[in-house]
Amino acid sequence: MLTITQALHDQIVAHSRADHPDEACGVVAGPAGTDRPERFIPMLNAARSPTFYEFDSADLLKLYREMDDRDEEPVIVYHSHTATEAYPSRTDVTYANEPGAHYVLVSTADTDDAGPFQFRSYRIVDGVITEEDVQVVEAY
Repeated sequence: MLTITQALHDQIVAHSRADHPDEACGVVAGPAGTDRPERFIPMLNAARSPTFYEFDSADLLKLYREMDDRDEEPVIVYHSHTATEAYPSRTDVTYANEPGAHYVLVSTADTDDAGPFQFRSYRIVDGVITEEDVQVVEAY
């Protein structure tokens, strides 16, 4: 299960909506070994595409060095889908290289008549997608 604060949840959704119609992407880092997302890090979608996201390699290298210096790890890797449901694509699965991370997808398309967005979390390990519950809390 992913436990996330309301503030972080809202920041991810706001970033996804702001970058629409392009896919948004980013990371939420947390103290290594805690599985607790704390630091919201919106990233630039270097692909600037409505159907694909790509972290800028220089930005990603800088981020990983910074997380290493702070004894953090990527607890959440997130991106948005602008025209489809919040479910990992084959490309998403191919690029999922953090087996300990929660992969959050936000759909900014109303694909299920459930409202203006979907917020879903998955574990993706060795190509296997497992959806998990999301618990939104006020604070940890």
